[in-house]
Amino acid sequence: MIRLSISLGTLLSSIALGAALTSHPVPTSAEEKLVPPSKATRTQVGLASYYSRRLDGKKTANGERFSNEELVAAHRTYPLGTRVRVTNLQNGKSVVVRINDRGASAQNHREGVIIDLSQAAASQLQMKHDGRVRVRVSVLEWGEEDHPAIVEVRENG
Repeated sequence: MIRLSISLGTLLSSIALGAALTSHPVPTSAEEKLVPPSKATRTQVGLASYYSRRLDGKKTANGERFSNEELVAAHRTYPLGTRVRVTNLQNGKSVVVRINDRGASAQNHREGVIIDLSQAAASQLQMKHDGRVRVRVSVLEWGEEDHPAIVEVRENG
């Protein structure tokens, strides 16, 4: 495990660059930590939400143009390219999606959202009426990207 300490100025510069490149905000609070799952963390339970139609055509974290018609999703820490099965715990419906973006937003994450789905994936889970549903996310195949380093933010001062 790698522990990396960076200054708040460096973090804010990185955030500005990252926000310009992704469709989801990245953490902005000096208190917030991103801790990647280990490869043993193959299953997570939490809330799923889905993308707005207005994000169609925007670039995702992996450089693709986002399409709500594809079975794709955003996850904060799983490597891009990872394939996961998302199961709606209210009705048992499931769908396999590919992680191609970063999310949920910091606010949604604090509210328990662990994955943002395309509208096509949300339709297959029959969750569009509810907006958010409790899901289980199970890794089927890890993506090519290595897990990011643990980022621990300390304000210099």
